[in-house]
Amino acid sequence: MELVPAAVAAGAARVELCDNLAVGGTSPSYGVIRAAVAHARETGTAVMCMVRPRGGSFEYTPAEAAMMRDDLLMAKSLGVDGVVFGCLRDGHLDQEFTSELVRLAHEDLPEAPGRVAVTFHMAFDALPADEQLSAIDWLAEQGVERILTHGGAAGTPIADNLDRLRAFVERAAGRITILPGGGITWENAEAIAVELGVSEVHGTKIVRMA
Repeated sequence: MELVPAAVAAGAARVELCDNLAVGGTSPSYGVIRAAVAHARETGTAVMCMVRPRGGSFEYTPAEAAMMRDDLLMAKSLGVDGVVFGCLRDGHLDQEFTSELVRLAHEDLPEAPGRVAVTFHMAFDALPADEQLSAIDWLAEQGVERILTHGGAAGTPIADNLDRLRAFVERAAGRITILPGGGITWENAEAIAVELGVSEVHGTKIVRMA
């Protein structure tokens, strides 16, 4: 939470709120979400909240799935603009659980009214390469708003993945936003966005903070 005001002041239009960034991000606490939403409302900044019970793989036990449902509904009830998650099963896209979480995010529920946007995060990059294009189709059909992707294995230079990212953008065809991330900073963000023909990019150093 301590970085949110600095990121907003530096020009971030949207922040992804998460804990434990060292493991790729996990669900933040009730208090952190509430404070971040309050600050964002004053500045017109969108808050996207991570829904992930732990680091490591993106395959979840029934108990972890229950935690994710609760965390999503809590974040939604606190007024976030979107939620961020990714679910796999046996190495493939977990369509059943993903569609359930999308429904919880999109439906107007008594315990969590309104609709919030959904970003399927870099669990996408753990899918087999030959399943990724069809996964874009399926996620778009579910009404998912964004896919956060590096376009390749974690740790590879983003510049090496531009061809794959272009293929994702082409397949998406405006039905869903491909959000490039991983290795994008304030120094290369504009060039990558122009190269890919996208209007949004993602990164922990996407804006220059003193």
